[in-house]
Parts: sequence; structure tokens; C-alpha cells
Amino acid sequence: MNYRFTNRTGGLSTGAFHSLNLALHVEDDANVVAKNRKILEEDLAMPVAYMNQVHGNALCEVDARPEVEPTADGLITRRKGVALAVMVADCIPLLMANSSAVAAVHVGRRGLVNGVAKQALQELREIDPSPITAVVGPSICGSCYEVSEDIYREVVDLYPVAASATVDGTFALDLSKALVEELRGESVTVIDESRCTVEDLDLYSFRRDGVTGRQAGVIWL
Repeated sequence: MNYRFTNRTGGLSTGAFHSLNLALHVEDDANVVAKNRKILEEDLAMPVAYMNQVHGNALCEVDARPEVEPTADGLITRRKGVALAVMVADCIPLLMANSSAVAAVHVGRRGLVNGVAKQALQELREIDPSPITAVVGPSICGSCYEVSEDIYREVVDLYPVAASATVDGTFALDLSKALVEELRGESVTVIDESRCTVEDLDLYSFRRDGVTGRQAGVIWL
């Protein structure tokens, strides 16, 4: 299984986006972002496919880097020589692979509730029923992700294990814990590489900084 999680170092962006920002939608200089993406592609020695993420549960299968980024929250490929990227700054970058295909999936609160991970599992299994391994990458942790009581109840009713609290005792959610439980319940082997984006200053965090860039989880055959 070939994958990588980038951080915010090693790129050309400046200011709030310092330095390896890979996102075009955050008001960073598009020419600089293109250069950052080129740095990653040269490092991987292959093109990287991105998507326009919208917190839904749609997936798109690709066999090359698309000219226009598809609107989806998951990419799948069966093609060697192309990497898939999911961009995050607190949401969970979920990377999955079986014997024939790989997937990069964007799992935020809405994506978890909308079943995007289960949709990706279904599509991978339709391609090949072989065992799936998943890697759960860095995201906001359970004690940092403070939410309203309404949002807390909405998620915890579906995923009781997501229940958490901040250090001040207010409502919070542990989405990574919920996702890991969901994947293991689907007989998926899980590699848990989660660490908190808010607490780790080498990572972008929207909750911590507001205006910021995006790192990526990247996977390839």
C-alpha cells in the first residue's frame, strides 16, 4: 500500500498559507499552488488527481489526472501511475486499498453522517472483493472539536463512540474514533495515523487558524 500524508512544510506559499498549501480554493496565489502541486508530483514521480470536495458522499473513478477537478468527496483508481489526493485542514483524510484499486476519501462530520466511507467501501468491493486496508490520517481530535449540542446529538445518535468533551467540559466529537469503529465493523484492516491538526503546528488547521491552507493524504497503486 503506497501512501503519504503531506504537512505544511516544503512549499512556496507565504503568509497564512505557509508553505506547502495544495488547495486552490483558499485564496492563495493560484500560480504558487500550482508550483506546490508540482513539487509533490515530482517527489512522487507521477501526476496527482484532486477533487472539488463538497462534504457529500459522491465518488468519482479516474484513470488519469482530470483536466477539470470532479466534484466529489472520494476518488478511486485502478490505474497505476496516477496518485489520488484528498485535501484537509481538520477533516479526516481516509486512504483505502485492495488488490485492484485505491481510494482517497474526504470524511468530515457531514461526510461521516452521509456515509461517504461506506460508499467508498461498496465501490471498492464492486471492483474487487479482496480485503481492504484503510489508513486514517491526521484530523482534529476529540477534545479540540467543540460543537453545539444539536450537532453533538445528531452525530452521537448515529455514532455513540464519537461522544467527547473539551477540556472545559463542553460538547465535542471524536470523528476519527467513530470512523475507525465503522471501518473495523466492515471488516477493514485499519492503520490509525491520526494526530490532531489543531495541536500540531506542522499541519494546517481551519479550526485553529481560520485562513489557512490544506495538506493532503495521497495514495497510489
